[in-house]
Amino acid sequence: MKATDGGLREWLEAMPKAELHLHLDGSLRPATALELARGKRAVLPDLPADLATMRARLVAPPRCRDQADLLRAFDLPVALLQDAEALERCAGELVEDVASEGTRYAEIRWAPSLHTERGLDLRSGITAVLRGARQAATVAGVEVRMIAVALRTHAEATAVEVAEAAADSAAAGLSGFDLAGVERAAPDPRRFRAAFDVARQAGLGITCHAGEWGGARQVRAALAIEPWRIAHGAPAADDPELMADLVARGVTLDLCPSSSLQAGIGSDDATAPLPRLIRAGVPVTISTDDRTVSDLTLVRELERAVRRLGVSPSELAEAMRQAYRAAFLHHEEPLRAALLADYETWLSEHPAPSAGEGGRMGAVQSA
Repeated sequence: MKATDGGLREWLEAMPKAELHLHLDGSLRPATALELARGKRAVLPDLPADLATMRARLVAPPRCRDQADLLRAFDLPVALLQDAEALERCAGELVEDVASEGTRYAEIRWAPSLHTERGLDLRSGITAVLRGARQAATVAGVEVRMIAVALRTHAEATAVEVAEAAADSAAAGLSGFDLAGVERAAPDPRRFRAAFDVARQAGLGITCHAGEWGGARQVRAALAIEPWRIAHGAPAADDPELMADLVARGVTLDLCPSSSLQAGIGSDDATAPLPRLIRAGVPVTISTDDRTVSDLTLVRELERAVRRLGVSPSELAEAMRQAYRAAFLHHEEPLRAALLADYETWLSEHPAPSAGEGGRMGAVQSA
């Protein structure tokens, strides 16, 4: 397909995409969640009993009060994912969903310590997620790597345990370590330096959630643990010195514009952080964050970036190139090179549509 033969949506659907910021517990299929709930009502009697109610519980409002309000949408899926079978199934289904829209490479993250409330041990949970993702990826023909997340609101010792378990699973497809959770409750990532040290020494890619609360200062605080990437980080657009620092350090921001809007960050037009960061030269990638919580697909998020936020198709193509460059494949450089080569070949054959075709001059479609 030539870019001029079709519109923006067709170009995005055909693109061999990479997504680096995607949460397992925020991406459950509502029908699967309903099935899982049927076996748990004896201990959780308030679980939804029909698909419409389940879906309404899993999808967060378009605009929440703040990050903490948004994170309440994860309470239900976490409650449902407390055994190895559920984790393995949902990891596999998420890989299937990602592959169904033409994604070629994905990194899926989850917090193993959240799934031990009913007896599942940390390492068994990690094994289940890796097994489900790996089996589905083989069938779907996509490359998938996993990122283990520690929680800011948990004890430092728990974060170290997660990092140690993650390090032991590096050979099985776990390639990164992250810190996430309610920033207002635990704003300083330096508390978890010991966990980051364990992960770094094991060769895991280092990332950290920042800027979902507290503005640009929280993004700057994340730099103290020397991350390779920062998850979110959109408020950096409000601080020119910070943007220059990110450029100088080569730190990539894994942005999720719709999710950030849900958390009360930024705007839904061309003054949003995404286009400002791109034009300041900050390395960025674009992801959904949570397919179900945000009621979103990657194609729709990319299309919204162009039609609503004013990102040009060529800028979007460069952000996708950056996703391959910044992927946690540092131990698999031949694979990175092959994925990038495939993307470049596709892009040469399917150049980005003009702004008139795909940009803000085109008809605005639903995000």
